[in-house]
Amino acid sequence: MPKEQPIEPPDEIMERIRHALEGTGTDVKFVMANPNAPPPAPEKESEDESAEPPEDDEDILQRLRDFSFKPREIRDHLDRFVISQDEAKKVLSVAICDHYNHVRRCMENPELGELDYAKHNVLMLGPTGVGKTYLMRCAAKLIGVPFVKADATKFSETGYVGYDVEDIVRDLMRVANDNADLAQYGLVYIDEIDKIASRSHNGVRDVSGRGVQVNLLKLMEDTEVKLLSQTDMLGQMQAFMQMQATGETPQRTIRTRHILFIVSGAFDKLPEQIQGRLGDRQIGFGRGENGLEDELASHYLKQLETRDLVEYGFEPEFVGRLPVRVVLDELDEEDLRSILVGSEGSVLNQYRDDFAGYGIDLDVGEDAISEIARQAHGEKTGARGLMTVLERLLRDFKFELPSGAVKALSLNAETVADPTAALRALLDANRDAERTLMRRDVLDFAQRLGEAGGVTLVFTPEAADAIAELSLSTGQTVRMLCEERFRDFVFGLELIVLHSDRREFTVTPEGVENPTQVLSDWIRESYHAG
Repeated sequence: MPKEQPIEPPDEIMERIRHALEGTGTDVKFVMANPNAPPPAPEKESEDESAEPPEDDEDILQRLRDFSFKPREIRDHLDRFVISQDEAKKVLSVAICDHYNHVRRCMENPELGELDYAKHNVLMLGPTGVGKTYLMRCAAKLIGVPFVKADATKFSETGYVGYDVEDIVRDLMRVANDNADLAQYGLVYIDEIDKIASRSHNGVRDVSGRGVQVNLLKLMEDTEVKLLSQTDMLGQMQAFMQMQATGETPQRTIRTRHILFIVSGAFDKLPEQIQGRLGDRQIGFGRGENGLEDELASHYLKQLETRDLVEYGFEPEFVGRLPVRVVLDELDEEDLRSILVGSEGSVLNQYRDDFAGYGIDLDVGEDAISEIARQAHGEKTGARGLMTVLERLLRDFKFELPSGAVKALSLNAETVADPTAALRALLDANRDAERTLMRRDVLDFAQRLGEAGGVTLVFTPEAADAIAELSLSTGQTVRMLCEERFRDFVFGLELIVLHSDRREFTVTPEGVENPTQVLSDWIRESYHAG
């Protein structure tokens, strides 16, 4: 068998590796892969045959080659998960269909891919919690393409401090399991895009924001992105080792020509700017604490023009890469109510599943749903307000009920208004069932303790009742209370068995009140009996 020989990597990479390891005391040698070495053993297959295997990359590519979705079909799919936002669904459905129909034609005829084509990159404007991210996730899942979400606020112009814009494409590559053929057809969603406007609200120019825009617009058009950044030392080392092991040079770049970009932002100050352009600054227009009222802000955003975005602080070239624009409306109470009862992704279903995991059936009445929606609307965070309200409402129920006897929880408007009082009333109404459950827990503890000591341990009904009352008054579970009070019993009972023939022990209320004294008496009696 040929002996493995150390080799030297190219000088540039070696110098970077030396720099990265400087001062660590680490000695690294690169070894030529042995061509005669046996192949690695195959990984053991999962024993869970019922688990659904992940979709093969080639299957996804074939689905793109056969792409046949119509805009109405995508809109219908989004309707299942996202309530309202009809205009946004329509715009996104058309943009996605146009883009992936073009991708399909380019896959059929690669020459088309070299012709000029204006991508349907999308700009979504709207407040937080109205479904912007969820729309994109659902659409990407339907089509099956790789999807990544990034926050524009973490970008920096150089990438040495912060996040390099090209890292979005590298993230897309990782989501695609390092399959560049698949990653080049992915979906990229960038939120908080309004935060990189190069002009702040006081008119001061933000140079770093302009630099990020310039870098982003290159990605959104058509450029080659290096799959390994200059600062990714680990990635470069892995790529070099892969080259030595396989003899093949890993792909170095990925082209963004067929990646669809969707960006979004709240653009809080933009409605007032548009209002000023339209000359509508007169008495009679409603204002909230933070500016225009929600409905009025949406009204002005829908009259958006390119010059408004340029004045807001975006480069004309950057805005030009976002030809498709749509405004998402603020969700009202009825929308929030519909999300709870009609959306397949409703957070209420998640809470039902949480309680079902403890064997508790959660039923939410119509009046409770209306009250939850009303409170969530007051949070001013869109659909996210629903989870805020539900968490505040059900937190104590999720803490108390799993350990008790309650197996059904019904919510009404009164419960939502005062959950603390409702929980107290529910627990009081189930005290008898709670005591019965606690007595059973005492018997279970006695059985476990008896088996551990090789004896029979019996709690009288009065003793079990005493433990139940202690549990109710202290808030401790029966199990914890028993383990604390009778922690010396295992050793003590084993000691008794060594010195006598006694194998049965009965705990009375006195034993619950003073277990140490009772155990001492039993031990003393066993010595006398011996």
